[in-house]
Amino acid sequence: MSSPATSTEHGTAKPVNSKGKVIFASLIGTTIEFYDFYIYATASVLVFPKLFFPQATEINALLSSFAIFGVAFIARPIGSVLFGHFGDKFGRKGTLVASLLTMGLATFFIGLLPTASVAGWTVLAPLLLVLLRFAQGLALGGEWSGAALLATENAPKGKRAVYGTFPQLGAPIGFILANLLFIWFNAALTPEEFIAWGWRVPFLLSAVLVIVGLYVRLKLVESVSFQKVLKEDKVAKVPFAATIKSHWRPVLAGTFIMLATYVLFYIMTSFTLTYGTKPATVAAAQAAAEKAGKPMSAAEVANFVPGLGVSRGDFLWMLILGVVFFGIFTLVSGPLAEKWGRRKFLMGVTAGIFVFGVLWFTMFGPGPGAAIVGLIVGFTLMGLTFGPMAAILPELFPSNVRYTGSAVAYNLSSVIGAAPASFIAIALWQAAGGSTWLVGVYMAVAAVLTFIALWITRETKDTDYENNVA
Repeated sequence: MSSPATSTEHGTAKPVNSKGKVIFASLIGTTIEFYDFYIYATASVLVFPKLFFPQATEINALLSSFAIFGVAFIARPIGSVLFGHFGDKFGRKGTLVASLLTMGLATFFIGLLPTASVAGWTVLAPLLLVLLRFAQGLALGGEWSGAALLATENAPKGKRAVYGTFPQLGAPIGFILANLLFIWFNAALTPEEFIAWGWRVPFLLSAVLVIVGLYVRLKLVESVSFQKVLKEDKVAKVPFAATIKSHWRPVLAGTFIMLATYVLFYIMTSFTLTYGTKPATVAAAQAAAEKAGKPMSAAEVANFVPGLGVSRGDFLWMLILGVVFFGIFTLVSGPLAEKWGRRKFLMGVTAGIFVFGVLWFTMFGPGPGAAIVGLIVGFTLMGLTFGPMAAILPELFPSNVRYTGSAVAYNLSSVIGAAPASFIAIALWQAAGGSTWLVGVYMAVAAVLTFIALWITRETKDTDYENNVA
């Protein structure tokens, strides 16, 4: 029989999970999630086109690689329903263990996968890459919500937003780990060594994080909130059906509350890296193409769109600097969201994102110096908006559908906010002939939609988290 989920002191039920255990167990999964995102994104550009689509043209191989990268966005909503079902029906602990194990095994096996150039693996290698990426997406669909519930359902009274910042902190930590590892490989290995075996190491190293995370999560006990669901016999037979039938409004609200955060994040990371490392002049682009042995065609010269012309290594250091502010202000956001309330605080931050979008071209256009300022401002806003999401999204739902509801809202937002953000931003940048002002407009529009969603949503700070059972 498992240990009781609460201890009693002076007649008050309290969680027995220690503060350190809760913080680490909620942080480790999201750290792996974002670490995996960036090592996969890097591999999708640098090695996967050559290793898994050697017979395709260069552009088709790159598109195929990015298509596989995007498979995770299709799988994430499915994973939110799947893991949400088990999390609301059988408990948070077992579901968190399952999501982390699924994610860890999929990532580790990508590192072991034979390439398409190996005899007999021409078709099977890319097929297995798709399946493993889909498995990662499934796991990620349930990981965030479970980590958010682990933190907030074990938080002391008045500290949910503070505790909720710890799973959010996994985003900047995962980003920094992945990019520092890439920078090290870039300096230590030749391009040939990286393609031959170096790309596998980051995938295999994730197993260390997964093992540590599993060890901690297996020692957890169920939260008071879920124990009350069991005690009152209020477990939903089909949590997803119950969520859509009775709680579709908070699902819709949560989806748009998260929208500006997703758009901001993917513009600040994926788009700025593309824009920042693109040559600033046609002459520079032609010189780079000549050096690579692939001279630019007349059409490519005519359609050239300028970027900032910063080297990839230098721009990664600029991004890492910005992400440090992301991490700091993620932690800062928790106490502020407790003091002012989630709704009022996030409305203020979202207004800041709107202004940032309007002024975007003044930072991303003049040159690298202005871009550093833009990265610091953007990632500061990112920390402030991302931090409270682990509190406000779960607080929109009662205990017996909280896992499913928050997971579906979070991952539906990823479909409309995250998945197309980089492509839309790049298309707008090209449409404007190299100016980024339309990218800022796109961000500002996303901020307006999120502001409206917050405006029509009730404050959730004082929600009775433990006794709120539908």
